[in-house]
Amino acid sequence: MTTAWVLQRIEVKDARRALLVALLGSAFVALLARVQLPFVPVPLTGQTLGVLLVGGLLGARLGALAMLLYLLEGALGLPVFARGGGLAYLLGPTGGYLFAFPLAAYLSGYLVERGAARRFFPALLAMLAAAFLVFLLGVPWLGLYLGADLGRAAALGLYPFVPGEVLKAALAAFALWRGYR
Repeated sequence: MTTAWVLQRIEVKDARRALLVALLGSAFVALLARVQLPFVPVPLTGQTLGVLLVGGLLGARLGALAMLLYLLEGALGLPVFARGGGLAYLLGPTGGYLFAFPLAAYLSGYLVERGAARRFFPALLAMLAAAFLVFLLGVPWLGLYLGADLGRAAALGLYPFVPGEVLKAALAAFALWRGYR
């Protein structure tokens, strides 16, 4: 799948503008990756807040494209992830979370496009669903990486993050709801 095909499917009149907006979305998430608390093996970062907002603001397709560009930038070695960049980073313990970002941005955007941001509570549910999607892929990946069962992986890569993720989902929902109003 090429970038040109994705842009064509987005049905944006100006593909260059769409690509620029997607790059800005990926840069926004890269900046939020620097906001972190150093948990091991998965740090608590602002990335998911960025993913939720990028998806909600740019829409499903363009938000997902922004996150695909983010992954490409990281795979090429740009230090856009919480602890650096490179293909080896993508295949490390946080790889599942990172690979879920395009899906979460798509889901966030899809639900906002369908009216979730009109009221706060539906916006919150939409953001929680998108954030949950990141853990749905990230936790099993972490378990495989560590050679641990799902319970141990959840103890390391889910439970400590739930309060922060709920807060980030609430912040994203509030911002999107207020922006809609």
